[in-house]
Amino acid sequence: MNAESPLRAIHVGSDHLSSDLDDDFDPFDFDGDVELPADRYLDRELSWLAFNQRVLELAEDSSLPVLERCNFLAIFAANLDEFFMVRVAGLKRRIVTGLAVPTNVGTAPQIALDAILDRAQELQERHARAYHTLATPALEASGIYTVTWTALSESERGRLKEYFSNQIFPVLTPLAVDPAHPFPYISGLSLNLSVRVRNSRSGRQEFARVKMPPMLPRFVPVVSDTPTAVLRFVTLEDLIANHLDHLFPGMDIVDHHAFRVTRNEDVVIEEDETENLIMALEKELLRRRFGPPIRLEITEDMDEVTLGLLVRELGVTSKEVYRLPAPLDLGGLFDLSRVNRPDLRFPTHVPTTASALQPTKTTRSSNIFEAISRHDILLHHPYESFATSVQSFLEQAAADPGVLAIKQTLYRTSGDSPIVTALIDAAQAGKQVLALVEIKARFDEQANISWAKKLEKAGVHVVYGLVGLKTHCKLALVIRQEKGVLRHYSHIGTGNYNPKTSRVYEDLGLLTADDQVGKDLTRLFNELSGYAIEKKFKRLLVAPLHLRKGLLKLIAAEARNAEQGLPSGIRIKLNSLVDEAVIDALYRASMAGVPVDVWVRGICSLRPGIPGLSENIRVRSILGRYLEHSRIFLFLGGGTPQVYIGSADMMHRNLDRRVEALVRLTHPDHLADIDDLFSRGMSDTTSSWWLNASGEWTRHHLDDADHPLEDLQNSLMAEISRRPRRGKRR
Repeated sequence: MNAESPLRAIHVGSDHLSSDLDDDFDPFDFDGDVELPADRYLDRELSWLAFNQRVLELAEDSSLPVLERCNFLAIFAANLDEFFMVRVAGLKRRIVTGLAVPTNVGTAPQIALDAILDRAQELQERHARAYHTLATPALEASGIYTVTWTALSESERGRLKEYFSNQIFPVLTPLAVDPAHPFPYISGLSLNLSVRVRNSRSGRQEFARVKMPPMLPRFVPVVSDTPTAVLRFVTLEDLIANHLDHLFPGMDIVDHHAFRVTRNEDVVIEEDETENLIMALEKELLRRRFGPPIRLEITEDMDEVTLGLLVRELGVTSKEVYRLPAPLDLGGLFDLSRVNRPDLRFPTHVPTTASALQPTKTTRSSNIFEAISRHDILLHHPYESFATSVQSFLEQAAADPGVLAIKQTLYRTSGDSPIVTALIDAAQAGKQVLALVEIKARFDEQANISWAKKLEKAGVHVVYGLVGLKTHCKLALVIRQEKGVLRHYSHIGTGNYNPKTSRVYEDLGLLTADDQVGKDLTRLFNELSGYAIEKKFKRLLVAPLHLRKGLLKLIAAEARNAEQGLPSGIRIKLNSLVDEAVIDALYRASMAGVPVDVWVRGICSLRPGIPGLSENIRVRSILGRYLEHSRIFLFLGGGTPQVYIGSADMMHRNLDRRVEALVRLTHPDHLADIDDLFSRGMSDTTSSWWLNASGEWTRHHLDDADHPLEDLQNSLMAEISRRPRRGKRR
């Protein structure tokens, strides 16, 4: 299995298979007498930091276009911000409250936190070096400069002074700290200037804070004295710092430094104790703004007096102070990476319409229901267009007079989403429309509340899911009347119904008119809009009750097949692998001789390659211009493979505290497509990172002659654009 694709030589017609996995063996019983080593898990948080290091390595790669490298620097910064706001904050909360830490942390919580903070410090320093020593010279070589105020001519300063007076000064609010003005609230992730001023009459020094307005450009363009192709920018904080006399007239500016605070912004709602989830969530969102500080970033030139004041007033420890070279908040490089220089970006990729959905020679537009009724359609975004497939599916459903009802889950979507518009249009056309909106989607809570209320006003039946569970599955069901008979048209995907992220997230989706899938979704939606999820399904595996158990049985079946000399193999693609029961099952499968391939984007707590435990397991990771986001589970099944796609990662939250759904693929071409994808993703000739038993990731992107290995994402885009994919025909 690890050497080549195994599906070509075995039976792949698995339409008859069922997801009812209640067979006659216990998934926990195989090799149950073999004790697994206590140190078999990698630390979750350190594994996440290793993922962000892989992002940083892309920013350091001189073979990539420089604006894309700036984009990866910004992604690293944004990722680390969220890591502190959620993961570090959560571990600190557990330490303070005495809650148990996850079992795969592997050490005492305070020791674990110290190791995490030390590693985060190392990565932030490396991040800053990458900007200054790698990205900045490459930008300058391409004619893009970030300059300081002192490097500008008098006329250039004059134009920027005018810009400051007209566009910046009116929105600034200096806040003084003195007996009449207590230390101001510092909002999370805001970039600030600490300013020490002296009264020229009394000689008394005071402290003030100036917040950089987030709605203003972080990099301000410099209008040069003479026309030139060179682009120059000054940072917003540098521009403001050189006009502090406008904010503090009559005062002497003694010193100023940039700083930034990260706060605990995780949301915890006790749903069992509230009658109105939206009101409780809105209250919690307000509280989140005032979460305790967990990180203080300062410029390396900050004096000890100012630092002492900030540490004292914010209540942070020395471990939580990160002294870095200016500029802080390199997430601002998102702005710089949008400079209109296409020659400094990846070549443009244009998604193609899936071949089964393309108009025929006699029609200008495609009837998506006719296409789906012919056969299942497996979509692969962003290589295949979301707009002409999933979005078109819902828009045609909204306009089609034969459609009676639309039911859909919504976890994250854009504020101006055509998906939301289609649901509103359908409701206004008199169709029955159900939208199951997950308003607890982290950091999208307020946006989800806003458009959920908009849907309600339009007549859509809006449901907020089940108490204690997030609804994370990606499901859409359309009920259409055809010749007096009701037919089900379904979409089950691995990614959100978000047209914007669909252009940069790699995801899979299944469009099907299969009656069994439609009945499964009908029952699932009824249970989601009603009460508990109790039933089992034919082609679905659904969390929280049945998904983990079903996957464990499938893994156990592979181990049993290997022991009996039958074809066996497991291939899994996901974002994160943390769940201990699943990891242990994979270990035991490896010990039974099952070849296991794990293709993971982010966290992996499994240790591969340990003799006697995991020597049959390989773990690879692919990062690039698209965010690998699909989840796939392939089991060789003794010669009758089962392949699932869906929304679930192998994490406690996905398996225990979320409603997730996987759908089993049945078309032979789809099974072969998935296996081909794995074979290429796990190939030694594909550019990727390889995980070893100690938790270290090594990048393999050049061959022995230092030639680049295959970029899988670029290859897939080129190939899918040139020819139809299998599985779109009979």
